[in-house]
Amino acid sequence: MKKLKNEVELIKAAITAGVRYAEARGAAQFESDDSLNDKALYIYRLLVHDKLVQAMPEDQVSQKSVKHKLAIWYSKQLPGDHPLLQ
Repeated sequence: MKKLKNEVELIKAAITAGVRYAEARGAAQFESDDSLNDKALYIYRLLVHDKLVQAMPEDQVSQKSVKHKLAIWYSKQLPGDHPLLQ
């Protein structure tokens, strides 16, 4: 798994966007004390369910791989000249 440029910032932005997506869709209501790992896993599973990202085999699902997958998903939503992609 090749690390993306600005991956940490992309992960934070992806989780924020994923929370907005899940809440707007009516699929979840997140609390401020929910952990980032729990949010990331829920968002990943929701995006897989909605067929917005390709599912990984269950034995490969980990915090690191889920966050990486979310960063890739979010990076594809950004315009090509966005600062996080530079």
